[in-house]
Amino acid sequence: MSTEKNIVEKTRLHIRNKNRERYDLEALIKVEPELSNHIKPSKSGEDSVDFENPVAVKLLNKALLNHYYGVKNWDFPAENLCPPIPGRADYIHHMADLLTQSNFGVIPNGEQITCLDVGVGANCIYPIIGVTEYDWNFIGSDIDPKSVESAASIVMQNPMLTNKVECKLQENPSSFFAGIIDDKSVDLSICNPPFHSSTEEAQKSSRRKIKNLAGKKAVRPVLNFAGISNELICEGGEHTFIHNMITESKKFSDKVYWFSTLVSKKSNLKGIYKALSIEEASQVKTIPIGTGNKSSRIIAWSFLSKEEQKEWREKRWKVIPSISE
Repeated sequence: MSTEKNIVEKTRLHIRNKNRERYDLEALIKVEPELSNHIKPSKSGEDSVDFENPVAVKLLNKALLNHYYGVKNWDFPAENLCPPIPGRADYIHHMADLLTQSNFGVIPNGEQITCLDVGVGANCIYPIIGVTEYDWNFIGSDIDPKSVESAASIVMQNPMLTNKVECKLQENPSSFFAGIIDDKSVDLSICNPPFHSSTEEAQKSSRRKIKNLAGKKAVRPVLNFAGISNELICEGGEHTFIHNMITESKKFSDKVYWFSTLVSKKSNLKGIYKALSIEEASQVKTIPIGTGNKSSRIIAWSFLSKEEQKEWREKRWKVIPSISE
């Protein structure tokens, strides 16, 4: 198993991320005027979005998607996860880089790439970014029927996404790939797993976030970074979720070029590497992601041999390998 583990954590967003610099509040308010009601001075005295307010966070993200990605219609139930757009975009950009490394320095894009988003959520954010940035096709799966319905509604209301994103209900809550890609091959699978094992743990995490943002204590925090329980919480937390995903991925070893997942807790890495070794992954890559105040990482793995990768590229990406390969 080829592994790349020891990589220094990043402190900036990806070079292709549209939000590497400070938000242009004037431009964002122009496309989402209501956002102006939620601007207040930061600790340094500069205008900033009121990140403690879930309404403000959602309006900010609507403005970002409209101004930078051309997505005019983006809405979902208030109880669902409201994602930080820049961080979600980074995941997509890093996966594009991973494909580039597998494709002689050229990003495979357009119709030739299909990406599976395990747990697409009501907000459909990863497919939105993947389609608008790279014109990839997406399959978005979720165990919650309401989330699938919401994601599908977003797709239908934005012409650029229509015929590019398929939203599917995962009827077996314990499965990741079975029932979704049984008869299909996908080039990438991505996942932002639930990382809490209980409601209490999720509440504690949210209190820390609010304190970091505003220096305040919150007995019952408003989960503006959070969503309904299955988006944030699962039995065994992130550790169990990812280990189960790795186990099932082995059964789909010839259906996916690169499997991947976000890993929030650094303490889970050792066990993840061990699980991938047990399942005999042929390649494992660790990709640092995040900003100075929030560091995370992507773990990506493949079971394909070099010959199988070559056949995959020639068949799906129409790539002619170099003579030296």
